Amino acid sequence: MVKYQLSKSTFIRGLQCEKSLYLYKKHYNLKDPTSPFLQAIFDQGNSVGILAQSLFLGGVDASPESHFKVYDSVEKTKLFLDQGEKIIYEATFFYNGVIVALDVLVKDAQGWKAYEVKSSTSVSETYVKDAAIQYYTIVNSGIDLKDISIVYINNQYVREGKLKIDELFTIESVKDRVLEYLPVIPNEVSRLKRVIEKTSAPDVEIGTHCSKPYVCDFKGTCWKNIPEYSVFNIANLKTTKKFNFYNKGIVTLDQIELSESTLSPNQILQVQSEIEGTSYIDKDQIREFTSNLRFPIYYLDFETIGPSIPIFEGSKPYQQLVFQYSLHIQEVSGSTTIHKEYLADPKEEPRIRFVEQLIKDCSNIGDILVYNIGFERGKLNDLIEVFPQYSNDLRGIVKRLKDLMIPFQQKWYYTPEMRGSYSIKQVLPALVPELSYNDLEINEGGNASNTFLSMVNGTFKGNELQARKSLLEYCKMDTFAMVKIVEKLNEIK
Repeated sequence: MVKYQLSKSTFIRGLQCEKSLYLYKKHYNLKDPTSPFLQAIFDQGNSVGILAQSLFLGGVDASPESHFKVYDSVEKTKLFLDQGEKIIYEATFFYNGVIVALDVLVKDAQGWKAYEVKSSTSVSETYVKDAAIQYYTIVNSGIDLKDISIVYINNQYVREGKLKIDELFTIESVKDRVLEYLPVIPNEVSRLKRVIEKTSAPDVEIGTHCSKPYVCDFKGTCWKNIPEYSVFNIANLKTTKKFNFYNKGIVTLDQIELSESTLSPNQILQVQSEIEGTSYIDKDQIREFTSNLRFPIYYLDFETIGPSIPIFEGSKPYQQLVFQYSLHIQEVSGSTTIHKEYLADPKEEPRIRFVEQLIKDCSNIGDILVYNIGFERGKLNDLIEVFPQYSNDLRGIVKRLKDLMIPFQQKWYYTPEMRGSYSIKQVLPALVPELSYNDLEINEGGNASNTFLSMVNGTFKGNELQARKSLLEYCKMDTFAMVKIVEKLNEIK
């Protein structure tokens, strides 16, 4: 068999950027490492794909033994077709240098139908193009496809008892949209083959395509000349405007002519602060904020998981479910804080004990400080819906919430070290440089979420006791950071 040049994934990659395709095929070693967060997304996608096979029971599997033996799947598929199989998982076809593996191929009374599974909650234009290259390859391999559909997650599904696969998934035909795109496929295939055959990488400048529809995994190569802090770090600036600066040769903040820019006041503050090396502190606003805090003060932070397939009763796909909190309590001004925490048992429904302990630990008086109030408030409101028996206590907690992010979001306190961001990960080293997340084994929320979710799913590899310790340390740091930030704000006279 002639070696394939394109797969459906490299076809989509090439449509996004010719240079990315070339580097992937010729300089794979330059590819950015896959982050644990991104790997978790891939793993969830694989789990969804396997589960979706349950919609079409009784099939045979054409998957290869390894990625390197993909041609074996082509031969397996031919064999299954010759044997009269009517449901084939990972049916694989090769035509004109393109190889595609379809999630499920089904023959019913109307004929052959193709199903591609996505872990998303809607059908994007990229998915249509993905389906189109599959349709092109399968039909030209001799299969008369009557329909091709995308199978995706129904995000309105609420789990009640046993998982109902037919309600969890939505099946949407995309044949009409595929047929509209189909005429350009041969030319696109030829164009991308020529890209691969080049002796050097195409000269493609960085642009919005670097992150649309997917964040490119060769940014480390293509963006290596962009400084760590540049116009691309200007907060809340549209991507198109960032590239407008870049295309004019403006890369660093000191190259911006503020008198001629259309930046917002907060963006101008960021640029001026960087150029002049100065901080901005609105003492009156900060003093008003801190003076209105009512003791005892509770410093609270949640951690959540968002499984694509709902695990627990009353939950939806991708719904953020609480599993951990950290709480620092300060009884009076200047007193030593008391720390309390909760981390669920991954083998149990995490929320009910979370709620019961949180209500107990938060008592019923004093302000509860969080960082980004929308998150914690949203999760508490979700809990009120699921556990109405605790609604009064939970509503009481919601009413006491105050947002520590406000002084930084509103730029009442801004330093060059914040680099336009008001996230706690940037604010903390700016105000309290002696504290850092860098030494923590788990040092960001996505990693915490993935770690606990893998414990729930039974896929965690490593020392679970050590991992639980790391989870507790990370969440504790979030609330301790809030304590230290408030101390710094209180020093402002």
